[in-house]
This record gives sequence, C-alpha cells and structure tokens, in this order.
Amino acid sequence: MINPMIYFFLFFKATIFSSGGFSNLPSLHQDLTARAWAPEADFGESLSIGQVTPGPNGLWVIVLGYLSYGFLGALLALIAITIPPFFVLLIAAIYTRLEHQRWIPGLMRGISLAVVGTFLTVFWTISKPSSGDWHSWLICLVAFGMAFSRRINILIILIIAAIAGFLLYR
Repeated sequence: MINPMIYFFLFFKATIFSSGGFSNLPSLHQDLTARAWAPEADFGESLSIGQVTPGPNGLWVIVLGYLSYGFLGALLALIAITIPPFFVLLIAAIYTRLEHQRWIPGLMRGISLAVVGTFLTVFWTISKPSSGDWHSWLICLVAFGMAFSRRINILIILIIAAIAGFLLYR
C-alpha cells in the first residue's frame, strides 16, 4: 500500500536534489523500486511518453506518478516538481528587497568562495585517484589560464583542450 505523504516526499526529494530533466531518474528509480511502488516497466513507459510529448523533459515524472499511483500519483508528482521553482522565486524576491544592504556584497562573496572551495574539493577528490601525467595537468592549467583571461570563448577552450588531448594520447 502506497503512503501518499511518503510518495510525495520521494518525488519532492528527487526534484530538490536534481537539476531538471532526467536527473531525478536515479533517485526515483531507487526509491520507488525498493518499495515496489513502481515496476521497471513504468519507468520505461514514462520516459517514452515524456519524450514524445511536447514540453520540458522533466514532465515524464508526472507520467510516472500516474502509472504508479493513478491520478493522485500524477497530482502529487506535479506538486512535487512545481514547489522548488517557487522557492527560487521566493529567494529572488527576498534578495531584490535586500540587495541594497551594505552586508549583501560580503555575503555573496562568502557564498561564492564556499562554492569555489566545494568545487575544488570535489575536483581534487575526483582527480586524485587518476592523477594523470604532466601532459594532462599542463592541458588543464593552460585551459584554466585561458578561461580566467576571459578573452577566449569557453567553447573554443574546450575544443583546443580536446584536440591537444587527442594529439597527445592517440
């Protein structure tokens, strides 16, 4: 028997910790199949229907809600994927009211530093096991230098780095 409140929170959690489209698929798949609330076929069908229908890719979740729990499931999934964007609007409205305060630029710099620190920690953790050779690090440093100069489009930098990697490692 499906508990509607837990069902809603599983969809809400998957939406909060995803970036849209199909990025909530792993979380929903793990949670719903572990509870036997959705068979594998429901995921395949909902993804297929989501692809052939017009609109954003993330709407496949509503189809999954319908297939696994009927109209109530579709409604709960719709509400779960709609609430997070409203949080963003709420935060934007609050920021608009506070952006002229003297302490806001410092707060934003602190948040930016925290994001950069988190990114560097994740990057170091990922790159440490496969430290690569000095050629890889050189390509990386040159690409970062080009990006920080802001004179070259990031797409051009990626293409140059890909060509350099291909030529060095073919």
